[in-house]
Amino acid sequence: MLKKILSISGKPGLYKLVSQGKNMLIVESLLTGKRVPAYAHDKVISLGDIAIFTENGEKPLGEVMESIKEKENGGVASVDLKGGDQVLRSYFGEILPDFDKERVYTTDIKKLLGWYNTLVEKGITDFIEPAVAEDATESGEKA
Repeated sequence: MLKKILSISGKPGLYKLVSQGKNMLIVESLLTGKRVPAYAHDKVISLGDIAIFTENGEKPLGEVMESIKEKENGGVASVDLKGGDQVLRSYFGEILPDFDKERVYTTDIKKLLGWYNTLVEKGITDFIEPAVAEDATESGEKA
């Protein structure tokens, strides 16, 4: 599901991919429900393509959000997003203990938790792509 959820640089909130045009995407704001175009010159990134730096490489955003969901029993993040640097880093350390403390900034953590809260409030809680499970099943059938 995260592949169809987009972040657009310079525009607030998250957007759901609705359709594609010749040189643009039609997206729907998760906050307002309004549909707007996102043009080729806009910096658009799918949440499914984002990963968090760890000490041993990277961890996909979907897996990190799934960890938050388990910690919060499917509810919104219990940490205050306006809390200080140490509060946010401590909370994130409980979710992803091996996150790279030098390359993951507090602003990144705040943005990630904000995205998570928005998705949960809108009822989008399938953070890990089902295609991964299907691929594992297919490769199991071939063996």
